[in-house]
Amino acid sequence: MISRRGFIGTLAGGILATPLAAEAQPARRVYKVGILAAEATPAIQSFRQGLHDLGYVEGQNLVIEARYHAGNSDRLPALAAELVELKVDVILASSSTDVRAAKQATRTIPIVFAVHNDPVGTGDVASLAHPGGNITGTAQMATELSAKQLELLREMVPGITRVAVVWNPTTPSHGPALRQTEAAARAMGMQLSKIEARNGSELDGAFATATRDHARALLLLVSAMAVVERARLVSVASKHRLPTMYGSRLFVDAGGLISYSPDLSDLSRRAAVYVDKILKGAKPADLPVEQPTKFELVINLKTARALGLTIPQSLLGRADEVIQ
Repeated sequence: MISRRGFIGTLAGGILATPLAAEAQPARRVYKVGILAAEATPAIQSFRQGLHDLGYVEGQNLVIEARYHAGNSDRLPALAAELVELKVDVILASSSTDVRAAKQATRTIPIVFAVHNDPVGTGDVASLAHPGGNITGTAQMATELSAKQLELLREMVPGITRVAVVWNPTTPSHGPALRQTEAAARAMGMQLSKIEARNGSELDGAFATATRDHARALLLLVSAMAVVERARLVSVASKHRLPTMYGSRLFVDAGGLISYSPDLSDLSRRAAVYVDKILKGAKPADLPVEQPTKFELVINLKTARALGLTIPQSLLGRADEVIQ
């Protein structure tokens, strides 16, 4: 039995202790994630959605510091330095160009890439299985895709023997990709015209050079600059009437002819898993690089008709999406 006075004292003590116990609980950790990319593409939105699906909510347990360079690589060093100064917990560096700037800015903050073309070829990781250092993520392995893209171009434009490839020497992954494309073209008995375009103002000249070289089709190696300039690029391809293969459906959605690439939004969602693991204590060096599992072939029939091309039914039947 407990006396009335004792009961009241016990109750009061419990009431008084409750706020003290609440105050003693540690504050919920708020994580800070930096984003370094050309622009807020659908893939970047998929990354943010991926974090949300994993339980991260902006304004509650997450702060996102996004820095977009609009395809101007000269801005990247300063933007990367800003993220380091903000002491972000992880940096999402979307492409090889973004990774290079982030790597130069920090050797300690973890860096996760989402759509890197060739992380081994650029030296950003030691190997896919054992990245080493502070960098890992999901790679689109575009270097290995060039042979398939050339095959699709040959099927779309039968009898082609000369193809132009437009590349950007400021993009780290384009060196390995260009060598692979040359090897693939030789194996198919094609001649390859290699044409540089560093910025949007050089695109018209690049396509004009391809036309003078008698190229009957063109393969674009995707870069941050090309993504930002995709509307202009598609317009230039139409002006020069060159069937062009792109490494992202973003270009076909903008009016381009055809793309064959990994599902970049899927890769970016998976990159969010890397960030989650790192925030929970995993080391980038111990997280193997993941390669694509989903690929998509997208064809724009309206553009094909404007170019006077008849797309073979065998190709249309394999397309994941046909834009009318």
